[in-house]
Amino acid sequence: MPVDAEAVVVSNTRLPGGYSVLEFRAPELAALAEPGQFVMVRASRCDAPLLRRPYSIFDLVRDPDGRPAGFTLLNKRVGVGSGLLYDAAPGAHFCCLGPLGRPFTLVAPPVEAWMVAGGVGLAPFATLAPALAARGVATTLFYGGRTSADIFCLDRFERHGVRVVTATEDGSLGERGRVTVPLQAALEAVPPERAVMVYACGPEPMLKAVADLATRFGRPSEVSMERHMGCGLGGCYSCVVRVKTQDGGSRYARTCIEGPVLRGDEVLWE
Repeated sequence: MPVDAEAVVVSNTRLPGGYSVLEFRAPELAALAEPGQFVMVRASRCDAPLLRRPYSIFDLVRDPDGRPAGFTLLNKRVGVGSGLLYDAAPGAHFCCLGPLGRPFTLVAPPVEAWMVAGGVGLAPFATLAPALAARGVATTLFYGGRTSADIFCLDRFERHGVRVVTATEDGSLGERGRVTVPLQAALEAVPPERAVMVYACGPEPMLKAVADLATRFGRPSEVSMERHMGCGLGGCYSCVVRVKTQDGGSRYARTCIEGPVLRGDEVLWE
């Protein structure tokens, strides 16, 4: 069951481009979290915005004894809610409901893991990377952004032995173009006998492109959907996505409870 915690801001590290990483103290919530899950967040002493906003859990924080102490969120200042997070000072209180949603499926050797992230879609991979490293899985991160200012926190992955491949649309860091360019080249080069699981999180057009590439090259994929959510508990139906059914038809799945992680080949992209 999720925990409705009044989480306290421990630190707020601001990054270029309006991004920030906030650390919250919430041990009960952190103890339950799995890679790919999210929390619904709202300032506890503020009337606006009225509804909570979904954020993927970024890092898990442990105390000196190794016990879960809290979690971090990767935020980009866009509207009122994200602005409150960006401006939050240590000691501020936020209502955090979670962990929510379906987590990633963890593969094991000899399967390799390829994580594909765009912008703040990097967030769920910060917990997935160490979970895969603990299993001895060879992992690669394909990380894309518009400019080098949209690429950050690479050290968090490199310290877990993750190979990092970057791409920017303006060519200021890594390969020029969208992140699907180096991903496609890698899929074309890898021998069929090497098993690969493709994970993706980012803007929906990117998710569709990644899922299509994985299917074309016969690789399984899981995508973390970034949908607007009103409640996070399946009651409001604001986050539905159309998926295939076994009889060849389709239905609407609520990404807050059946996702946010879905198989890339089951989503009917619109």
